[in-house]
Amino acid sequence: MSTKYTDDTLVNLQEEYDKTKIQEIIDELERELIGLQPVKTRIQEIAALLLIDRLRSKLNLVSGSPGLHMSFTGSPGTGKTTVAMKMADILYRLGYIRKGHLLTVTRDDLVGQYIGHTAPKTKEVLKQAMGGVLFIDEAYYLYKPDNERDYGAEAIEILLQVMENQRDDLVVIFAGYKDKMDKFYESNPGLSSRVTNHVDFPDYTAEELLQIAKLMLEEQQYKFASDADPVLLDYAERRMQQPHFANARSIRNAIDRARMRQANRIFASGDKVLTKIDLTTIQAEDILKSRLFTQDN
Repeated sequence: MSTKYTDDTLVNLQEEYDKTKIQEIIDELERELIGLQPVKTRIQEIAALLLIDRLRSKLNLVSGSPGLHMSFTGSPGTGKTTVAMKMADILYRLGYIRKGHLLTVTRDDLVGQYIGHTAPKTKEVLKQAMGGVLFIDEAYYLYKPDNERDYGAEAIEILLQVMENQRDDLVVIFAGYKDKMDKFYESNPGLSSRVTNHVDFPDYTAEELLQIAKLMLEEQQYKFASDADPVLLDYAERRMQQPHFANARSIRNAIDRARMRQANRIFASGDKVLTKIDLTTIQAEDILKSRLFTQDN
């Protein structure tokens, strides 16, 4: 016998929210990601909608199930994959997916090179992703209208069918540069209509990249010397103007190269007795030897 609910049936929102433990994920996002406030706000808004939908279901209130497929747009290195992992965890804790895993793929994982190759490739990926989240990076490469022999359209067609018919068992997140993704959706209206949550990831500022660099160093038990902060800030501002800038990814590469220069500097000094500070400190000169600075000379 089904429970009857009246208009004055009480539901403890805080209690239900605490049960899901999604606040842990929101807190992790806040701790682990510098900046990106619009993204964090959007993720909280989606989580709030899903929680209310879950409460409505408990009271036997009928409504169209919220669309879960998403679009993450922004430059490389802005945290899209990291946020997708957190989103998968939120969806799992709220009961919208059976598992909590994230499968990241690109065009090469879905599209074959000859007739009859694409369907089995795409279906195998979908099989692995079932019950979780499928994250398709640089999704616009799936669609190449100028190439008659391209099989990307076949992969999209299979994706569309699964997104519609098995939407209770799979969430798809499409990701890539915003302008290219906009054209991708314009060319695929069926796809656009199935993606209801759009999250735009802004580029980091130079100051935010400095904070990210410090976090990266801290994770590896390094730190900047006191005079290195303004140098890294200068580096970030210069690097942002260069081709192929990839936000946090570019800064991680810069940190790796600074560590290499630090190691070579120490080795070349001839000092045989070193302190912990020697081994853990990145000096300004370790950054200033970057080609971004030496090319000016």
